This record gives sequence, C-alpha cells and structure tokens, in this order.
Amino acid sequence: MAPTALKTRSSKSSDPRSWVERLWASLSLRSSTEVDRTGPLVPPLDRAKRLAEALLSGRGEASGAIVARELHECLRTLGAEDRLAFYRFLATGFQPDAKRLRAAAEAYLADPSAEGAAKLAEVADPTRQELLRRMNLSLGGTAALVAMRKELAQHLRDAPELKLLDADLKHLFVSWFNRGFLELRRIDWQSPAAVLDKLIAYEAVHEIQGWDDLRRRLAPDRRCFAFFHPALPGEPLIFVEVALVEGLAAAVQPLLGCDGQRIDEAAAQARAARADTAIFYSISNCQDGLRGVSFGNFLIKQVVEELKAELPQLTRFSTLSPVPGFRRWLEKRMALPGAADAALEKPLKAEDWWQDPAKADALRQPLLRFCATYLTGPAGPKGSVDPVARFHLGNGARLERINWLGNVAPRGIRESYGIMVNYLYDLDLIEANHEAFAQDGTVARSADVDALMVEEPVPPVRARSSRLRRA
Repeated sequence: MAPTALKTRSSKSSDPRSWVERLWASLSLRSSTEVDRTGPLVPPLDRAKRLAEALLSGRGEASGAIVARELHECLRTLGAEDRLAFYRFLATGFQPDAKRLRAAAEAYLADPSAEGAAKLAEVADPTRQELLRRMNLSLGGTAALVAMRKELAQHLRDAPELKLLDADLKHLFVSWFNRGFLELRRIDWQSPAAVLDKLIAYEAVHEIQGWDDLRRRLAPDRRCFAFFHPALPGEPLIFVEVALVEGLAAAVQPLLGCDGQRIDEAAAQARAARADTAIFYSISNCQDGLRGVSFGNFLIKQVVEELKAELPQLTRFSTLSPVPGFRRWLEKRMALPGAADAALEKPLKAEDWWQDPAKADALRQPLLRFCATYLTGPAGPKGSVDPVARFHLGNGARLERINWLGNVAPRGIRESYGIMVNYLYDLDLIEANHEAFAQDGTVARSADVDALMVEEPVPPVRARSSRLRRA
C-alpha cells in the first residue's frame, strides 16, 4: 500500500503546474492572449461562454470563485458587440428543464400541496439565476453585475429578449440589497473626498455647482445621508439632502443659494438650533444598475429617526419636491379638441413669462388648479401619474401644499412651470396613508390642496342645494 501511495504523490509532484493551471487545461479555455496555459486557443466571446458553462459544473466553491473572476476579466476585454452577444447567450440559454418543469406542474395540479408548490417553484427557477449567483462569488462580482444591468438597460427596447436577464438580475438585487445589508451614513465636509466627489456627480435633482456649492449643502443647518452596501465600498446607493428651517419651505433657490461667500458657521448653527422643520429637498439614486430596487422609503424613515434623535425640537418632516410630469400632462390636455384650457397655451409660450409679475400672476391660479388636479386625479395602472408623487404618496406622505414658482431654474420651468410640492410625513398617519394609497389610489391631501381645485366660489348653487334637501 505504501509504495502505491508514494507513487501517487510522486506522480502529482511531477506536474509542475499549479492546480489552477491544471483547471484551465481541463476546461480548454486558453485565450489567444495567454501563452502560458495549455489548451487550444479560444476566441474571447467563446471563452466567456465556456467559462459561464463551467461555473454551473459541479466544481467546488474555491475553483468556482476563480472561474467567476476569470469570466469577469474576460468580459471586460470584450468589445460592446461581443458583450451584447454574451448577454443574449445568458438570456436565451440557461432555461428551466422543460421535462422537470412539466412533471412538477402536473404533480402540483394533481396534489396542490405546499410541498408541491415549493418543488414547482424550485424547478421553475432558470439555471441562469444560479449562474448569476456564482458570478457573484468573485471579488467585485456584485459591482460587475450591477454594471452589467446598467449596460443592459441601453438595449432592452431593441432587444426585448434581454428582459429575462434584466428581470433575473433585478430579482437577485432585491435580495442582495435588502435593508438588512444597508448602512446609513451621514455625509459631511469631513467625509472622504472620493465620496464627496460622487455626490456632485450623482446629484440628479438640483445640480451641484462645484465644491463651494457642495460645502453650502453640507453646512451646519444642512444634513446629508446616504445608504451604502458592503459589496460596493465607497459607492453611495442613494442619498438625501435636508435643510433645517422654520416652517414649510416654499421655494428651493433659498435652500440651494450659494453666493460664493464664506459660510457663517455660527449663524448656520443658530439656524439649525431654531429649526422646527426638516425639508428633504433632493433624493438621488446613484446606481442605474439598481433601478427598481427600492431604497428611498427606508432612507426617509431612518433619516427621520436620526434627525429626531439629534434635534428633538423638530416637529415637521416634509419634502420640497419637483413635479416632473406636470408640463407633459398639461400640454396633452391643452392639445385635446375643444379643450377649455387651450387658452393657456399662448401665454405659457411667452418668453420668460415667470419673470413678468403681471403675466405670472395671471397664470398662477389656473396652473396651481391644474397641478392639484394632476396630482390627485384617478390613478393609472402604477398609481399616481407623477413618479415623484407616486413615490412619496406610496410611502405614506400627505400632499400638503403646492407652491407657485418654487423652482425658477430652467429645469424647474421646463418640467412643471416652476411649481414645487410639499409632501408631509406625519409620523402618526404614515401607515394609514400608505394603506389607502396602496389599496385604491386614495391621495391623502390637505384642505389647502382641495381648495385649489375649486375654480370659483359657488354659494348660490350651494344655497339651492340646501333648499332642495330641506324640501
């Protein structure tokens, strides 16, 4: 027995290659740029496909992590067309086993038990999801998959077959980026420069005009919080900017104002001490590859708790939000045959109408009324027609106030004629508001918003109605 064992060890030691090199030889995955590994030359795209298939073999976790790393490195060398071909390869292949799926479905129909349902769900999962999980084994695998989904988004319209791959990635990200893995951090002027630089780059609502502007937004009467994930170190997933003020803010320019002068730290601290309201004036998602994975609802609720603990005098938590869909909605309405509001079209086309007090005053009431109608009207298949409204109303906020010329920056005028909205987060009513909106689209709103939708007082009509009821 001993000589045999000795011979075996001698045979293994006679091969000078490492076990990793022997793995590549067994997979025949040598690329045309790798002269130090045995096996036939393989075009990069074919090599990526073979690596993907190898990941689903029965190899152990250690070798699987190495194959995953090699696959990601291979994908980085591919040109755009070859990467798209690889994505099609993932999307159209790696489907559930049709025979096993049919058998499981028939078994469940014959005996609809919990065990049968679990088995059916297991068999219905495409092997593509397991492949993506194994691609996540390598260092940096999560970031690579997030980048993959970002790139996929550019092709979904022209290549609908990629939607299956996109859906699988989203499905996995919802699990991998759930609230239990997220870390809330406050960002201030002492945060790493790389993180501050990303805030400037990722700001999606009110552009940050360089470092002086950023410093103003991080002053003592401001707060900024972001969610981070351990798999994406140093990369914020979403961040929120907060102003500490007295009363509801009606316009965003005073909150953003950065006149280039040195910030008076003592005055800003005094404003923070007097503040009774926290205004969430910008919420920006940072990772395009994580679209559809919800972070904002968790972020707002946790930031409210953080602010309450730090500044117990705060009694109101509200947003100052854009209405990005309003202008498109009103233009479509005015274009309808016989539209009564078509008369608005001409004054709205006047150059810089918002800077002319007379013109702006004439448009104020009709535009506020139409905006209230837009935000409270019948919900579509996805709820409110406005994406920002849908987000805040779905989180349990109340439509509190609609502000005239709240944002006179070019983007604000272009999207919503300068109108901005306060969504109020009343902590005692959040759950009830959320349930009402989720069940039938009921929009929780203030009496002030309701009053905007009344074109003109109609007491005579009300009086006649009153007499009829008495009769």
